[in-house]
Amino acid sequence: MDFAFDARTEELRAKLLAFMDEHVHPAEQVAHEQRARLASPWDTPQVVEDLKAEARRQGLWNLFLPDPEHGAGLTNLQYAPLAEITGRSPQLAPTATNCAAPDTGNMEVLAQFADEAQKKQWLQPLLAGEIRSAFAMTEPDVASSDATNITTHIERDGDEYVITGRKWYISGAMNPDCRIFIVMGKTDPDGEDIRRQQSMVLVPRDTPGVTVDRAMHVFGYEDHYHGGHAEVTFDHARVPVSNLIGEEGGGFAIAQARLGPGRIHHCMRLIGMAERAIELMCRRAVSRDAFGKSLAQQGVVHNWIADARVTVEQLRLLVLKTAWLMDTVGNRGAHTEIQAIKIATPRAVVDIIDRAIQLHGAGGVSQDFPLAELYAGARTLMIADGPDEVHQRSLARREIKKYL
Repeated sequence: MDFAFDARTEELRAKLLAFMDEHVHPAEQVAHEQRARLASPWDTPQVVEDLKAEARRQGLWNLFLPDPEHGAGLTNLQYAPLAEITGRSPQLAPTATNCAAPDTGNMEVLAQFADEAQKKQWLQPLLAGEIRSAFAMTEPDVASSDATNITTHIERDGDEYVITGRKWYISGAMNPDCRIFIVMGKTDPDGEDIRRQQSMVLVPRDTPGVTVDRAMHVFGYEDHYHGGHAEVTFDHARVPVSNLIGEEGGGFAIAQARLGPGRIHHCMRLIGMAERAIELMCRRAVSRDAFGKSLAQQGVVHNWIADARVTVEQLRLLVLKTAWLMDTVGNRGAHTEIQAIKIATPRAVVDIIDRAIQLHGAGGVSQDFPLAELYAGARTLMIADGPDEVHQRSLARREIKKYL
């Protein structure tokens, strides 16, 4: 594995760093102020649209998608340092560059599995940043860490599918620009193969029978920039059979194909979040005095900053190795590493942000610094895309299997 980034990656890194300094970071406070004046908190502040236009003008657009026909054509290894940079402002930068979840995963699904008509209707406007989307898999009444538990029914009725079920924490669904749901449900609930019972269908938001019931809170936040996390009811919602993605029974496999890249993208951005926390920690340490000397002279602060730096460097190398393996041997070949970064990165970044909050005192939990929101986002990723314990179970089984 070559640790030097290629010329294209270095060029994009330089452009993206400048974009962050000149446009994104100055827009953070502006976005908060504009959102406070909106008729609905779910509407998009104008400054976000301005950032999207500027990012697209500079060619900092759809960087996540390796398919050169639809995206930037970057490898995972090339995208990793770029996603890290956007992670320093997770509320604005991913959206500004059209690299925000859940749209990224949904675009990957459509690019890989959708037919030409589906791509034209939904993928193209998503790639252009004209609409948003949501991925509806998690349910409130079952343990959704085991995707075979889902109870939403997708029943065939002539030339239509009828969808009935309840989903929650459906990211992006509160955004009025969210026009399409990718819904996972069971087309063959009694099938012998529990991993062939599920299918995925495209359900437009305005379909009769689809109701966005409420916004779910995340540690008290509604997460407006992310488009919220909604509870959604599908009450005999009907869509054409042509809205099926792939084939009946292929939903579980599609979900796994979607979640692999999604997990590493989260980890890439988490490293950027940790870097932002370290920067804030250092700035706070040199600007505050306590008990006769600056915080930067306190031994415990030295330990926090040193440990944070060591941890970030370790995590970055593991993420880069995983990206390289995904590029060279595929997602299956990188299975162990994908699980390892999903376990290690959120845990470690939560700890780094927690130390930064501690160093800021009351300011750390306030709206005057981004740390509380960073903490909520990082802590949530210990659950999202599969809780730590599920990945530990699978990873341990793979390790033990070597000795059987």
